[in-house]
Amino acid sequence: MAEKNNTKFLKIVLIIYAVVCLVYGLVYLIVPDALVNMSGGDPVFHGWLRWSGGILIALGVGSLLVVGNPRSQGIFVTTVALGGLLAGLALLLAWITAEEGTNKWVPALPTIIVLALSCLLWLSRQQAKDVLYPKTE
Repeated sequence: MAEKNNTKFLKIVLIIYAVVCLVYGLVYLIVPDALVNMSGGDPVFHGWLRWSGGILIALGVGSLLVVGNPRSQGIFVTTVALGGLLAGLALLLAWITAEEGTNKWVPALPTIIVLALSCLLWLSRQQAKDVLYPKTE
């Protein structure tokens, strides 16, 4: 019973993370040109963004699998939390150094979302540590 209480917050955060990954992943996979055009900056070839869509979709699916059975899944949760932190920092840099005339909200929105999710993942990881990293005897 205590295990469910320890993982409830983790499961909620992983579901939110999965939704964000799946939405952004589908956009990057199917219509990356829409995001490039929304930025308002100099046009760039958007085809190279498609691979990141596949990775995001895989992370979203993986998160949903962990929601179903979080036991011993600490490495996955740590990986996505660290990935969110690094991606958030990269997006923050893109936001700060955005060229004149671009739409600042395009990097700002995912920056805020990804950094907030990273914080929530680190917090939920800490709360559910006993389940994610069970002691073996």
